[in-house]
Amino acid sequence: MVGIIMGSRSDLEVMREAVDILKELGVAYELTVVSAHRTPDRMAVYAKGAAARGLKVIIAGAGGAAHLPGMVASYTTLPVIGVPVKSRNSIDGWDSLLSIVQMPGGVPVATVAVNGALNAGILAAQIIGTSDKELSLRLQAYKVGLTEKVGEGINALRQQYPNGFDK
Repeated sequence: MVGIIMGSRSDLEVMREAVDILKELGVAYELTVVSAHRTPDRMAVYAKGAAARGLKVIIAGAGGAAHLPGMVASYTTLPVIGVPVKSRNSIDGWDSLLSIVQMPGGVPVATVAVNGALNAGILAAQIIGTSDKELSLRLQAYKVGLTEKVGEGINALRQQYPNGFDK
């Protein structure tokens, strides 16, 4: 199971992409708001109890100062994936990105792109898939689907512009 947490409910618009891909891949998840600044005790309880609740990976999305992913990582040995969120009070998401990616040695946080919750969900599934053959097969099928989608785009381009690279 994957834990998906966010610093505030306003981050749900971004974090929903992680929820959607985990649903598509058949990966169980839990979703809640945990603020490093406004609910630090709740954050500590969440992180410390994550493994006991059956979580294998935590995805933490946060904007602005974005301390949530790093603080959660300091309380657990589970992999934590940080999603920098471009929020109304952020500096175009750069403050969040740098806060999450610049962790001190010993407290790693895997970091995806600004608003990259889709990739966070896929990465969480891939981590779990290393020990779940059925999930690994679903991930392979998902990636085949990506290839097919690009192929459809190439075919549409060929029809519109027949003088392309691969005639």
